[in-house]
Amino acid sequence: MLVLLNTDPYIDGREAMHEYLESVVREVLGQYGARIIRVAAYLTDANGAAKAGLGDVHCTLEAQLVGHEPVVARHHALTSSQAIHGALRKLGCVLASEFEKQDQRYAAPARASSAGVQATA
Repeated sequence: MLVLLNTDPYIDGREAMHEYLESVVREVLGQYGARIIRVAAYLTDANGAAKAGLGDVHCTLEAQLVGHEPVVARHHALTSSQAIHGALRKLGCVLASEFEKQDQRYAAPARASSAGVQATA
């Protein structure tokens, strides 16, 4: 699973931030590793340069799945770390639900047709 980080000019997007993102993504979504091609994170500070210190950070995570449409989760928080964790929680829930439905579809046995079957008394 490839993990990408995209930031605006007001978010620290250095190597340390990318390593942190990659470690938490693998920790939370690692169980789905073979089913996810990539996870792209987009971090932006809504307040930009207008305010020093803690900001209104928006994290959007997009997971590109094998054989399916991408899944997106968003979270807003005061820090990049909080925004990433919030978006990962949401994305994890969506993926768990999606993969559970998918697994049930493929695991369900084919049902026999009842046409032409007569009850005997």
